[in-house]
Amino acid sequence: MWPQNYTPLGDSLGLSAVMAALPIFVLLLLLGFYRKPAWVAALAGLAAATGVALFGYGMPVGAAVGAITNGAAFGLLPIGWILFSAILLYRLSIETGKFEIIKDSIGSLTPDRRLQALLIAFAFGAFIEGAAGFGSPVAVAAAMLVGLGFSPFYAAGICLLANTAPVAFGSIGIPVTTLAVITGLPVDDLSAMVGRLCAPIALIIPAYLVMVMGGWRALEGVFVAALVCGGSFASVQFLVSNYIGAELVDICASLAAIGSLIILLKVWKPRDSFHLEGDASDRKLPPKHPTSEVITAWTPYFLLVIFVLLWGQDSVKVWLNSYSVAIEWPGLHNVVQRVAPVVSEPSPYPAIYSFAWLSAAGTACFLASVAGALVLRVTPAQFMRALGTTTQQLALPLLTISSVLGLAFLLNYCGATGTLGLAFAATGVLFPFFSALLGWVGVFLTGSDTSANALFGNLQVVTAAKLNLNPVLMASANSAGGVMGKMISLQSIAVAAAATGMSSADEAKLFRFTLKHSVLLASVIGLLTMFYAYVLKL
Repeated sequence: MWPQNYTPLGDSLGLSAVMAALPIFVLLLLLGFYRKPAWVAALAGLAAATGVALFGYGMPVGAAVGAITNGAAFGLLPIGWILFSAILLYRLSIETGKFEIIKDSIGSLTPDRRLQALLIAFAFGAFIEGAAGFGSPVAVAAAMLVGLGFSPFYAAGICLLANTAPVAFGSIGIPVTTLAVITGLPVDDLSAMVGRLCAPIALIIPAYLVMVMGGWRALEGVFVAALVCGGSFASVQFLVSNYIGAELVDICASLAAIGSLIILLKVWKPRDSFHLEGDASDRKLPPKHPTSEVITAWTPYFLLVIFVLLWGQDSVKVWLNSYSVAIEWPGLHNVVQRVAPVVSEPSPYPAIYSFAWLSAAGTACFLASVAGALVLRVTPAQFMRALGTTTQQLALPLLTISSVLGLAFLLNYCGATGTLGLAFAATGVLFPFFSALLGWVGVFLTGSDTSANALFGNLQVVTAAKLNLNPVLMASANSAGGVMGKMISLQSIAVAAAATGMSSADEAKLFRFTLKHSVLLASVIGLLTMFYAYVLKL
């Protein structure tokens, strides 16, 4: 068994942390400065991580190969499978012409781009996040916005920004329940604290979205709608997370936001007009379609919700998981040993890959696509054409996702993520602030709040005990801060780019667009954590 060493470079935590962060610097440099496509940056980052693991940490070659392939497999299933199924559903709507009816049904509520963004990117996207997660809300919502006439870049950027507030409770609360398992802390306490951290941010995200679209002037015209949307979502998010549990937080909060907006639009309309670049100056309300046609067009998405919620039921999940295959990953399972202070005592690092072909949310989405195809009377030729288009569209995004997950798993198993975590922990009194940023780094690397909680959750608890801080608050800050890293993770950018048909050259531009917002919002979570720790003394 190979033991991890968190200070391999001159027994210095500072020097070792700089080395551990080298792959991250490569990603940031290629995307942010040299403007390379995401798949190029991902492969280069993976190459840098391999060098760090083998020559910096002395990781055995077999274990390194095992970590990379294990991460790549996780990138394909469940993440890539969800993306494929979500895009297939969208392509089927396009093939049958039903997406035009969907577009018109939303456009008939309001032609205002700001309100469309609140309805679809924030509220509907949050519902999909709560039901499925793992990239599906960005894929579905961004594709819908493009269909409504948003440019691919704007649709992708808006959906990435919107997919923040609900992430900590995504996929029926999996990030919080995973955090509870990893840390041994009560799940209800963690749910409540994550809700207290996320609700204030959820309150402002709708207004923040509109400001990003058009500045203060754009917000002024729809401030009432932004307040109603954010207020309804945040209040329900807080109440459900604190008094019911983590599983239904996003679903209840998103339904509250959608319902509130629809009711508001019945009695209120913005007085000003707003146009995005490329919009026609005389855009009119789209034609109204018979109710039966609208219901038929929306049926595949109704089926998506039904299938995903069904897949999330405990009794159904147990049956579905009985068909999953647990694979002890060759060359990696229990080959690496984690040591203090990342864990309380030395222990083997398991590497079990669950081939959950039936219980994966992507399978629920795929079955919804098949059922939707039957409802829409899709011909075999149309279905095969949609399959081919989807496969071609996702070739490079899936390469990106697999490469970045391979990078993340490699840094995790070689000990580099432990080094970075200990460097954050060394900040002492400022740790509550950097606790949130640690989660942010974790999600940037893995693309998943669940994975970031599994990565750093226990380290947060160990550090909190050393600094006499509330372990529930620090673990929750990992999850809440992590959601702000979602919009800059290469997996999310690849998903957004694929869903909107954006050119690979624009992926670097999308990264630069989201980076500043990601850093700002993560810092707000860090400051809120410090306020809770030292002022409210939670």
